[in-house]
Amino acid sequence: MEKLRRRSVLQQGLALGAALAGPGALGLARAADAPRVVLYNGQHKNTTEALVKAFTKATGITVEIRKGGSAQLANQIIEEGERSPADVFYSEESPPVFALAERNLLAQLPKSTLDQVAARYASRDGTWAGITARTRVTVYNKKMVQKPELPASVLEMATAAWKGRVGFVPTSGAFQEQIIAIKLLKGREAALNWLKGLKEYGRIYNGNMAAMRAVERGEIATALINDYYWFVVAQEIGVDKMQSALHYSAHDDPGALMTVSAAGVMKTARDPDAAQKLLAFMVSQLGQETIAATVAEYPLRPGVTSPFEKPPYNLRPLSQIDPPNVSPADMGDAADAITLRREAGLA
Repeated sequence: MEKLRRRSVLQQGLALGAALAGPGALGLARAADAPRVVLYNGQHKNTTEALVKAFTKATGITVEIRKGGSAQLANQIIEEGERSPADVFYSEESPPVFALAERNLLAQLPKSTLDQVAARYASRDGTWAGITARTRVTVYNKKMVQKPELPASVLEMATAAWKGRVGFVPTSGAFQEQIIAIKLLKGREAALNWLKGLKEYGRIYNGNMAAMRAVERGEIATALINDYYWFVVAQEIGVDKMQSALHYSAHDDPGALMTVSAAGVMKTARDPDAAQKLLAFMVSQLGQETIAATVAEYPLRPGVTSPFEKPPYNLRPLSQIDPPNVSPADMGDAADAITLRREAGLA
C-alpha cells in the first residue's frame, strides 16, 4: 500500500523523532547501547512491521517483535508474571488487554498519550488505549443474495430462513466481542439463542479470511466477519472484479459493532521510557498514518483518516457507521463469550 501512504508520513519523521526521543535522537540511533523494546504482537504482521520500522526510524529505538494470537500472548504474559520479557502488548482485540489490566499488570499511560484518542476507545483506568477500529459486517456474494434480502439485524441471520447460507468463525476474537455485545444489548438469553441458531443453521469456518474467500468464490452466500478482510481480497484481485460486497447492519445493532485493537505498557518493562514512547507513537499522527496505510481499519486519532476511504476502495467513513453503544471498556475481558459458546454447543 505504498501508493496509498501519504506524503506526510515521510515528511513528519524527523520532527516526530525529536518529539518522542528528545535531544540527541539521531546520535541515539547510532549508539551501541540504543534502547530496545520487546513487543508482544497479536496484531497483523504487516501492520506491526510497518509501524515498528517507522518508529525505529523516528526514534532510534529498536523493537523485537514476538508474534502470536492476542489471547495466547495475554495468557503467556499472565503465566510469565514478573519474569515476562514483554515491554508492550499490542492486541488485535481489546479483551486480552483488559484481562492484563484486571490483573494489575499494565502501567499507567501518560495523559498526553491517552488524550490522543477519544475516551470511549481507552480504558477507564488509563492503562491501555485503542489504536485502530474496525466494524463487524455481513459480507455477501452478489450473485447469491440480493441486497434487499439482507436483514437489518444480525440476529435474524441465525434463523431457519438463512439455513446453509451464513458462515461464521466462532473462535474469532471479534466474534467473542459480538457475543458480549448481544448479551449487553439484548440479554444473555438472546445471545445464547443466537449462538444456538448459528450452530443449527450456519456453517463454521476456521478463520475470517477463510470465510471471506468462501463468500467471494460462491461457496456460501454470506459470512459474519470484520470489514477489513474484504479490502485485503480487493487489493489482491481488484475492486472491479469482486463478487462480494459488504452489508452494514442498521442503527444500534450488534451486527455493526465497532471493535478496537489496543495496546498497553507492562509494569515490568525493562525500559519504561522506551516502552511508553512506542505506545505514544502508535497514537501519534505519524504512527496512525503508518498503520492506516497498511490495513483498512479506522485510525482513532482525530484528524487522521484511512486512505482506503478514497477510490477505488471507498471504505465507508467512520462517521457513517452507526454502531451500538458498546465501548471496549464495556466489553471487559469477554470471558462469558466462551461460556456461552459452550452452552450453545460451539467449540
